[in-house]
Amino acid sequence: MQLRIDHVSKQYSKDVWGLRDFSLSLRPGVLGLLGPNGAGKSTLMRILATIARPTEGTVSWNGTDIVRSPDAVRTVLGYLPQDFGVYPQLSPQEFLEYLAAAKGLDRPTARRRIDDLLQLVNLTGVRHQRLGGFSGGMRQRVGIAQALLNDPRLLIVDEPTAGLDPEERVRFRNLLSDLSGDRIVILSTHIVSDVEAVATDLAVVVRGRLVRQAAPESFLQSTVGRVWEWLIASADLPMVRSRFRLTAAIRRPAGMLVRVLAATSPGAGARPAEPTLEDAYLDAVTPPPEGNP
Repeated sequence: MQLRIDHVSKQYSKDVWGLRDFSLSLRPGVLGLLGPNGAGKSTLMRILATIARPTEGTVSWNGTDIVRSPDAVRTVLGYLPQDFGVYPQLSPQEFLEYLAAAKGLDRPTARRRIDDLLQLVNLTGVRHQRLGGFSGGMRQRVGIAQALLNDPRLLIVDEPTAGLDPEERVRFRNLLSDLSGDRIVILSTHIVSDVEAVATDLAVVVRGRLVRQAAPESFLQSTVGRVWEWLIASADLPMVRSRFRLTAAIRRPAGMLVRVLAATSPGAGARPAEPTLEDAYLDAVTPPPEGNP
């Protein structure tokens, strides 16, 4: 099972590109696709889901070009877009039955899958209530259920934890971890904690380009020896921010405790710190201030 993305670009207008020369090869596991808002993650997701076509390059599923033959991947695809819409007059049960029929599931199989999925996303008790009265987080859980209806081999989820409370976020991350063994899961997000516990591979996108791809352990290794904790006076924060890349700033009674990315000690009293995935991510997406490493 393999998904290959070869030199894919997407142009929206003369000077606007969503993706530029993007290449990636994926096998079963969870890819955490990280990047700031507007980096091109959703553009890539739409191309992989065969909703959009690349301007340049190819995407293949097990050797078949999905631009020329989109059904090759559509039959095994589960997709949760960033802006997931529902029919407000339907209940979760009715909505999932409708989508199951559209995906070609027979009635007995659909009934079993819907029962299991509603329990999985904690919506069994409201399965007959209208979706129009649901909160954003509840609608998102319906979206997660519909993406899993056909037990997909390729699961694409774009900002899936938007609107979920902390308990639901943990539940969803555990679900992705359970699903990842025999399928390819692509989790697109700008929230590092969403991928920290479940990703087997990470890719960082900035302005439409792939700037770094590595396993989480290698990702962390890239910042070893370059993360510092430093207690500074609150009044010095603007100056420190202008000179160094900060990954965190926490107010303390004695001042501000900051985490700084730098090749050498940023100042007196700074001490080396263990890097986190958040540090490594910000190292990849944030350019250093001019004149500083």
